Amino acid sequence: MERLKTSCQNRNKKGWPSRKRKDSNHNQKELMKMAKDLEQEMPLRGNSKTIHPVDIENNNNNNTHTLPPLPGRPPRAPSSALLPPPLPPKQYTKWFSWLIPLFVVANIVMLFITMYVNNCPKYSLSCLAPSFRRFSFQPFKENPLLGPSSATLEKMGALVVNKVVHGHQGWRLISCIWLHGGVIHLLANMISLLIIGIRLEREFGFVRIGLLYMIAGLGGSLMSALFVRSSISVGASGAVFGLLGAMLSELIINWTIYRNKVSSLIMLIFIVVINLGVGILPHVDNFAHIGGFISGFFLGFVFLIRPQFGWTSKNYIPPGYSPAKRKYKIYQCALWIISLIVLIIGFAVALILLFKGVDGNAKCSWCHYLSCVPTSRWSCNTQPVYCTSEQMGNQLNLTCPSNGKSKTYFLPNVTDSQIRGLCTQLCS
Repeated sequence: MERLKTSCQNRNKKGWPSRKRKDSNHNQKELMKMAKDLEQEMPLRGNSKTIHPVDIENNNNNNTHTLPPLPGRPPRAPSSALLPPPLPPKQYTKWFSWLIPLFVVANIVMLFITMYVNNCPKYSLSCLAPSFRRFSFQPFKENPLLGPSSATLEKMGALVVNKVVHGHQGWRLISCIWLHGGVIHLLANMISLLIIGIRLEREFGFVRIGLLYMIAGLGGSLMSALFVRSSISVGASGAVFGLLGAMLSELIINWTIYRNKVSSLIMLIFIVVINLGVGILPHVDNFAHIGGFISGFFLGFVFLIRPQFGWTSKNYIPPGYSPAKRKYKIYQCALWIISLIVLIIGFAVALILLFKGVDGNAKCSWCHYLSCVPTSRWSCNTQPVYCTSEQMGNQLNLTCPSNGKSKTYFLPNVTDSQIRGLCTQLCS
């Protein structure tokens, strides 16, 4: 025993490894072995021997390899704990726009049908573009918009106040939206409809935009019928201005979700003022524009309201995200209620006044300036033209009392439609 104890002490003095040092060397060997194994499993960038965190991620199985913690150090926290809470998913999807293009096609088809019914070579002495035969246009003096006669438009469903009030033809308030005075009139309205309508339909869907278009068009027809009582009215401009008004109200009611709010508002108001300013020219029904714009403006508060910024449906709330408590702000709810009340009362009052035969110009002596401002270059007289006629055999004598012009025509079997067309040319 004495000899054995002395031998152990001598070994320690000579520098033989103790048990503690042996364990440390064993841990280092294990770490080096694990590092070599991971180096073989994980691809390295180029010739570099540095392992990047991006390369560690396995894209196929979404698993991550992490090195074991060094002795004496706490383990690293996962990278997800260092990231901010995720944002809520976007819930507004873009709709596919098909209704607005369908409206455009319907308006084009209606113009073709109207021109077919018009049949200028049969009912007029002279036509524009006679090579089009049945689809040729009325003379430029009669219709500068390259389209049919007023009599044809009236037959197809143009807005005529006397027929709406006394003939119980209220359907003309809607049918006139699908008719146009000519090719120029159609192009102007359809280009505007495509630019404004497709954007709105993609944002809010075909149901809301379709209802907004039709109701705004009805509002434009009602305003026109109350103030323009001496001539016919056609065109989709009232409905198009309704979409323009809805864009303005949509910007106001969804104010919190937009960035460049002030600049967008100023630009939109500028566009509205320019378009309404064009309406003071003669032969343009600016009352339909104003009625459609007002109707669309209030309809936008009702149909185009969106939840406030930061609100998320409970079905889409991700972990760690706290949405806004209220879906709509108080001012949004107030605008929605006020607009709905104004629309109901406004349409009810307008319909009652119309079918009672009330003339809006009699109640408002200056309102006619909203549709046309007379200048030295043009007149705002919209009185219907009429002529005195005298027929002897094939000879027809026409006289226009408004300008005093007279003309003699030699026509066999002249019709009333031909006489009206000749009278329009004579008085224009």
